[in-house]
Amino acid sequence: MIYTVTLNPSIDYTMHVAHFETGKTNRSLKETYYPGGKGLNVSMILTDLGMETMALGFCAGPIGGYIEALLTERQLNHHLIHLQEGCSRINIKIKGEIETEINGNGPHIQPQDLAQLINQLDALGDEDLLVLAGSIPQSVPNDIYETIMQHLQDRGVKFVIDATGNLLLNTLKYQPFLIKPNQDELSELFGVKITTADELTDYARRLRKMGARNVLVSLGAQGAILIDEKDEVFFCPAAKGELKNSVGSGDSMIAGFLTGYLKTGDYAYALKLGSACGAATAFSDDLANLPLIQEIEKDLVVHQLA
Repeated sequence: MIYTVTLNPSIDYTMHVAHFETGKTNRSLKETYYPGGKGLNVSMILTDLGMETMALGFCAGPIGGYIEALLTERQLNHHLIHLQEGCSRINIKIKGEIETEINGNGPHIQPQDLAQLINQLDALGDEDLLVLAGSIPQSVPNDIYETIMQHLQDRGVKFVIDATGNLLLNTLKYQPFLIKPNQDELSELFGVKITTADELTDYARRLRKMGARNVLVSLGAQGAILIDEKDEVFFCPAAKGELKNSVGSGDSMIAGFLTGYLKTGDYAYALKLGSACGAATAFSDDLANLPLIQEIEKDLVVHQLA
């Protein structure tokens, strides 16, 4: 089973405007709304790919109830903890000539709520995977990922971490199965400007030496590169298509990678399916759908570089 944790789910409310101007009344041409949060995105793509998954996390108030209703509508297995106070957040995304986002804070999470989440995770065991993705809410200790991994480290659980900065670096001592920085995040981790493929491979390998088993680096329009646990290097060029959506592509890539690996044990194929899922979401208004993923996957070719 693949479990995901989303500490601060949202409703992502997108408004399409022709010409957005600050300080003036703007009229929306179209509105869409989706359940948001990196872990939820991973679970939704996993569900479409036919994988068994369970989405965990927190929700609160009427917005939290609406998030749950949308997840149920999408036939996603979920068990969100209901907070007694506050309300789950709404993230507003304005799409026009440029894209603007206003993200809400979300509800306050109490220590007893975190303890309840830890109790849920006690169900995990050998061969389960746990995806910890996204930033940490202000009300939650910034070492929560480490706390969770330490709690589960002797149970055979494989960890997948999609985080930035010290939040990522501090988890490497628990040897996560997969981490997924993008190129800019990789540069920020080491305080350098990475400009060449050799530099990218070198710094990704450093993360492996620090504990990560597999390092998947998304390169946007340039594709993606994988340094696997055998220290082999694979590259998948980006698919061709019209960019419509910058939200959820990396989460979709993680879901596709895990599906590809668990079904075949082949890291090259995992990179291919992950790249197809990421591209399919980038080319869609919402998260990817299975027909588009399959169409893109047929045209992708993975190259082993080392």
